[in-house]
Order: sequence, then structure tokens, then C-alpha cells
Amino acid sequence: MSDVAFERICDAIVTGELAPGSKVKDSELAEHLGLSRTPVREALARLIDTGLVEAKPAAFTRITPLNRADVESTLAVMEVLDQLAVKTGVPNLTDDMIAVMRSANDDLAQAIKANDIGAALAADDTLHGIIVEAAANPLLKRLMHQVHPQIHRIYYRKFSSLRGWQDAIEHHDKLIALCATRDGEAAAEVSSQHRRFLGGLIGELFDIDESASDTS
Repeated sequence: MSDVAFERICDAIVTGELAPGSKVKDSELAEHLGLSRTPVREALARLIDTGLVEAKPAAFTRITPLNRADVESTLAVMEVLDQLAVKTGVPNLTDDMIAVMRSANDDLAQAIKANDIGAALAADDTLHGIIVEAAANPLLKRLMHQVHPQIHRIYYRKFSSLRGWQDAIEHHDKLIALCATRDGEAAAEVSSQHRRFLGGLIGELFDIDESASDTS
């Protein structure tokens, strides 16, 4: 039940159902989820470890706010982890793995047409997850898994309108082509460039938000 609570609360944070900065109480969440307080408390403790929830003893437990500095730090860490995964994983890819990556990119295209952000993120996860599995580095996999919920929240906010996803499809085509040649170094560079491009798009959102705040 702790896993169920974790997944449901995590999804609510990623999609913005639980808004950044909002305070949460385990009793209210338990009632909302139809669960007992124990698994909800355990889930919140795990979410604190991921950085999605923050707590001050005897004061509050709240959804971690989204701010530019934290987002930039998270994206920087993910870029480094991704580079290592691509460099070490791509040479180990099999033809079957590459076929799955192509299929996932097709699924991403279909999700965009259907305006389904959840399916788009799932397809993106599948594609990049193949490379992480090929890297065969358990510690790297755990670190990326820990950062992933934060990345999802950032990407969900950026691509809630699916703006920018067409660039992701084109990037994946280039990445898959390099994967097919097993050129880990070149693939890592292309992947890094794209993540920096996404970071720039996300930065634009903060610029818009800050501009709106200045004029309000």
C-alpha cells in the first residue's frame, strides 16, 4: 500500500493536482486516497527523498516549490547522468533494443497527435530507459530513478501543451541513428545538446512567469 500511495501522490505532484508550495497533511491525503495514514506517511517520507516534498518538523509538510535555481540544478544533474548512460550504454545496444526505441518514438508521435501528455512521457521514458538498461550500471540506474520524478514534474509543466515535443521526435531520430552505429560518444553529445535545448525552453517559462508577476 505504501507503493500505491507513493505512485498516486507522485502522479498528483507531477501533474500539478498537488500544486507547488501547497501544504499537505497525511490524514487528508489518506482520506482522499482511501488509504490508512501509515502508507501515506511512508510515501511522503519517500517523496521527501526524491525532492518532491519538503518538511519542517513541527511546522509543515508541503509540495516543494518550483523555482528556477532548483530546476536548473536538477536538469544539470540529469544531463551528467544521461551522458554517462549514453556513453556506456549505446555500445551495448542490440538490434532488438534499437527496434524498441524506434517503436517508442512512434508511440511518442501518436501521443502528440492524441494530445496525451502522460502517454508522451511514458514513451519518452521507454526510449531512454533502453539505453539506461544497456549501460548495466545499477548505481547509475538508481540515481536516475531518484531524479526522474523531479524531471517528470519539470517536463510535465513545460510540455503540458505538448509544445516542443516535435523537436523531441526529431532528436530521437538522430539519437537512434547514432545508436545504430554504436557510437556512444556522438550519441552522448547529441543527447546533451538536446537536454540543454529543453533547459532553455523551460527557462522561457520562468521568464514568462516573472514577467507576468512584474506587470501584475
